Amino acid sequence: MALNLKPSFLLLTLAFSLTIFSFVPTPTCSRASPSEFATTVLDLSASLHQAQQVLSLNPQLLETSLQQEQEAQINPTSTSSSQFSVNLHTRDSLFNAKHKDYKSLVLARLARDSARVDALNLKLHFALNKISKSDLHPTQTELLPEDLSTPVASGTSMGSGEYFTRVGVGQPSKPFYMALDTGSDVNWLQCKPCSDCYQQSDPVFDPTLSSSYSPLTCQAQQCQALDVSACRNGRCLYQVSYGDGSFTVGEYMTETVSFGNSGSVAKVAMGCGHDNEGLFVAAAGLIGLGGGPLSLTSQIKATSFSYCLVDRDSPKSSTLEFNSPRPADSVTGALLRNQKLDTFYYVQLAGVSVGGHMISVPPETFAVGQSGSGGIIVDCGTAVTRLQTQAYNSVRDAFRSMTRNLRTTNGFAIFDTCYDLSSLQSVDVPTVSFHFGGGKSWLLPAKNYLIPVDESGTYCFAFAPTTSSMSIMGNIQQQGTRVSFDLAHNLVGFSPNKC
Repeated sequence: MALNLKPSFLLLTLAFSLTIFSFVPTPTCSRASPSEFATTVLDLSASLHQAQQVLSLNPQLLETSLQQEQEAQINPTSTSSSQFSVNLHTRDSLFNAKHKDYKSLVLARLARDSARVDALNLKLHFALNKISKSDLHPTQTELLPEDLSTPVASGTSMGSGEYFTRVGVGQPSKPFYMALDTGSDVNWLQCKPCSDCYQQSDPVFDPTLSSSYSPLTCQAQQCQALDVSACRNGRCLYQVSYGDGSFTVGEYMTETVSFGNSGSVAKVAMGCGHDNEGLFVAAAGLIGLGGGPLSLTSQIKATSFSYCLVDRDSPKSSTLEFNSPRPADSVTGALLRNQKLDTFYYVQLAGVSVGGHMISVPPETFAVGQSGSGGIIVDCGTAVTRLQTQAYNSVRDAFRSMTRNLRTTNGFAIFDTCYDLSSLQSVDVPTVSFHFGGGKSWLLPAKNYLIPVDESGTYCFAFAPTTSSMSIMGNIQQQGTRVSFDLAHNLVGFSPNKC
């Protein structure tokens, strides 16, 4: 159906200041647990080989598996089970940006990551400063009819989509790659006719070919729940903007969403974006897994969901699952909610240890305050874990003190602790662990915090400081671990090697 008018929303932007090693104990450390391993081995040869291979990944090699996924999406099996499962893929296995070397690839990733963190902090800033929906005013402008018939344009690689899942949309179901995001609630995908659409792997969704497409009215509950909305000819219009200035604008609709051959759910509210700029190259749109009422998890009334993120340099895939049992060996922490912002998933973190020694940080560092500040969220879209500056400095200093035998080198981008390991095949490094209530510990593999940043053997400690009150547990630290969100019992579980 041709559209004669289209809103262009005022984008509100805010700038705000936001081997063997020796160990000399420091006053900030205490023994974490006699059973915790003090060191772990990092296989440098394997990680460098994988880093070199990612540059030559050919998305066409996935053709066979993609065809199987597509057939499953087109013919979803009706089932009475409420358990759904779909595959997850890394960004670089689907979209080859043709970086000249691994260093430039890492720099591009870190640039996206910084934009992602800015977006999350902006969202928190709005909530803590009581900036409500009524403060975000859309402005109406007229769009010429020919603007809706322009060809699909190539987009930039800004945006924070790092892991993609394959879901079906519409009746008959059409398969699309969608970015996965635990830090967002609104689901959306690009739709014909396009005023401005970026390049994606799949054909752009055409709502006129779906019998289950249903535009929402302005009075619909889902429309009223949007942060930014407008009304035109009785239909609900949505807009979502992100921290790097990217945005999506279009009609708000309900559609049928299919999960491979494990079933489908009707009348899922999602955006049908006709103007989508600077965001999520390769993906057709975004699946919001946050805690708000418009997220996919809330709309399908999921009691739990889990994902396992493979290494971003790996061509392998894993799964996103809804309502599946949590692995029995999961290390669990309490799932907390922020009364000021229901999107984010906070975990009750008791502390961090390095080399078996607990790092001393103020107890309020990882606690969510009554004002809504503080705490640490678990986020699949952020790559590098951000810790409040004081906590980060203590963790970093402990790691440095235990790696004095390693050759240091200059910092790299957001990393200030880097090593020249070019002459080594493997190295013992201090174990970094997250600790939760009841003495439970999640020991990270060395490759989840000491990562290559070039092909020459430069490795950096993959944590970073933040001046924000909120810390973020990123996906580099989560790689290879099944992360479960038990929404019914308010628990977050971490189960290694469950991909």
